[in-house]
Amino acid sequence: MRTILVTGTAGFIGFHLARLLLAEGFRVVGVDAMTDYYDVALKRRRYAMLRQSNAFSAEEFDILDHDRLMDHARAAEPEVIVHLAAQAGVRYSLEQPRTFIDTNITGTFNVMEAARALSVRHLLMASTSSVYGAGKDMPFAETQQADTPLTIYAATKQANEMMGHAYAHLWDLPTTMFRFFTVYGPWGRPDMALFKFTKGILEGTPIDIYNHGEMFRDFTYVEDLVRGIRLLIDAAPARPQAGAAIPAGDSLSPVAPFRIVNIGNGEPVRLEDFIDAIEQELGRKAIRNYMPMQPGDVPATWADAGLLETLTGYRPRTDIREGVGRFVQWYRDYFEV
Repeated sequence: MRTILVTGTAGFIGFHLARLLLAEGFRVVGVDAMTDYYDVALKRRRYAMLRQSNAFSAEEFDILDHDRLMDHARAAEPEVIVHLAAQAGVRYSLEQPRTFIDTNITGTFNVMEAARALSVRHLLMASTSSVYGAGKDMPFAETQQADTPLTIYAATKQANEMMGHAYAHLWDLPTTMFRFFTVYGPWGRPDMALFKFTKGILEGTPIDIYNHGEMFRDFTYVEDLVRGIRLLIDAAPARPQAGAAIPAGDSLSPVAPFRIVNIGNGEPVRLEDFIDAIEQELGRKAIRNYMPMQPGDVPATWADAGLLETLTGYRPRTDIREGVGRFVQWYRDYFEV
């Protein structure tokens, strides 16, 4: 039985990835700090589901605790590490930037140190579409420059990519960074747009719509996202031969076993259309509160998912109405509304 160490297993994406890996016969060893950034009860419910499998185990501590993380990793003896633990939230990074520096940079360094010490076969780490920042050349491709981050959150994730490349080069550590595009679905975080919109519409309270609704997002259903991660586990990059040509469109480093991969639906959706889909599922109209663009926000994201398909044969496909419908069903069941 192959063992995968996953950080952030009580989180939205970590929970879904762990559940998929368990269903496919992996042993999953988790770690999560159970921070109170949002309702810890939601995280506990996720863990209760994962613990129904004898192949799942987890400990609760912060990845900033280097020694405990190292002991946990050595005891698990993982073949692969998937690093998802992070301080998330673009807007929250405007209020608490130090938390992002500590968790996303120092914490990620600790995970990379564990991967190096254990000589894992593949280290996979989460980045974000936010690293494309002020870029306007869409769809965003992994090979284009991403050096204009607009928030501390995006800057920390860009720093993770650079750190990952350095470790891959120095220690011959096969590393894949994946950039997520606006993930949504059941068991999502309460600070995410779909959760807040659904709650507001059901309660009859106004929902805030930024940039007066002129926003486009590449909404990616969470089960599609974790399927992409699962397939990338078996697509570890290799250090290219000196002077070897890198195929067009491949983000493989010319000097290290390192690659960046977008995971997105590849289809920008207008925010107003997204809200329309929620209204249709709920059978209620939203009270729209139109607002200007928030600092650090971008008007549009759109992924080129061609490299993911080339590497794995897979591309996310879930239609926005289908994905929203699944979330609404989960929300009604979970909150009994």
